[in-house]
Amino acid sequence: MDGDDDLAAIRAKRMAELRGSAAESGGGAGGALPPGLTPAKASADDAEKLAQMDEMRRTMLIQLLDNSARERLARISIVKPEKARAVEDLLIRMAQSGQLRGKVNENMLIDLLEQLNEQQAAKVESKIKVRKRWGFAACFTWGYADYFCNCRLRDVP
Repeated sequence: MDGDDDLAAIRAKRMAELRGSAAESGGGAGGALPPGLTPAKASADDAEKLAQMDEMRRTMLIQLLDNSARERLARISIVKPEKARAVEDLLIRMAQSGQLRGKVNENMLIDLLEQLNEQQAAKVESKIKVRKRWGFAACFTWGYADYFCNCRLRDVP
């Protein structure tokens, strides 16, 4: 199996080249890293920032929503996570712009969901075309066999 050994050696060499080039370019973190910061530390910092942002988002939603609305949003996120994320984003934007006064209850959340559904339904518009075809039975039933029917039986006496 000399070919397998050669292939494994080529793969190992290529992986070493890729690792070396990734370390030189900053590990794909968007450019050169500050001195003393390795790619592993940068990814740990990124993960920490994401966790911090997620925690801030959760605390804002806890402040904005009452218990029943929070429960409904949690149930929605189980079924449709992208829709729940859109509602959360909308609520946070509304709170930051000062459009929300007090906590959002379940009825207000339902109204927001309906508005989002209407907006999404307006974006997705489907058109169905129905074309009627003249069938064999229709041609003879309505007496149009001489004009519209191109079936083979019209010439039968």
